[in-house]
Amino acid sequence: MTLKQASCTQSTLSTPCPRLRVVAVVLAAGTASRMGGRPKSLLLRKGQTLLARLLQQLAQAGIEHTVLVLGHHAQLIQQALQNSSPDLSGPKNRTPMQLLTVMNPAPEAGQNSSLHLGLATAQGLSPEWLMVALADQPLLEAADFKDLIAAVKQAPSGTQMLQPSVNGQPGNPVLLSRHVMESILENPLWGGKEWRQHHPEQVLAWPSTNTHYRIDMDTPEDIAKLSEEYGIELTWGQTH
Repeated sequence: MTLKQASCTQSTLSTPCPRLRVVAVVLAAGTASRMGGRPKSLLLRKGQTLLARLLQQLAQAGIEHTVLVLGHHAQLIQQALQNSSPDLSGPKNRTPMQLLTVMNPAPEAGQNSSLHLGLATAQGLSPEWLMVALADQPLLEAADFKDLIAAVKQAPSGTQMLQPSVNGQPGNPVLLSRHVMESILENPLWGGKEWRQHHPEQVLAWPSTNTHYRIDMDTPEDIAKLSEEYGIELTWGQTH
């Protein structure tokens, strides 16, 4: 599929466009060393883990397949997901989101190793675009994912990667075309950053003022800042 086939020329994000087959890849394999070794994805917002909340919002945005890459703390994360049973039913008249879990046997190799595993699994789902998301962003809503997909449909011809640019600062999730996925998989040491460095002319920094794309939880200070600036409290469950 070429971008020209996927694009829409309408002037507003709310205007209906043909659906893209977008597969989400959620990276949750890290050590969370700056969080004291506790898995950030299991922080609780109103009793729900950030990971369960993220998966639920992806489903509500109409994503039909999500690949979850685990590594460190995998058993704890899987148990928490099983206990929480997030609602993956999604919008009415849509197929419930299917969750595929992949284990990174060497997560210490870094995030690119997890990305490769996630993309390799997603490749078998014949995606047109990939949405690569982090598991520790507490503010993302279904509408934010829909806006990113709408932005891809309206992107200039030749765009192969889209990253939200929030007041000039890079955000997440990042959208990759199938071409980018295949290119990264052909280069064992590449991730999105490396591809972007080699093909800057094909990357769209999509301008946005939506801070949901910028905020993630890396340190205890981030948790305190979220409470101070947004009034949103994150807590640790008893198992952490």
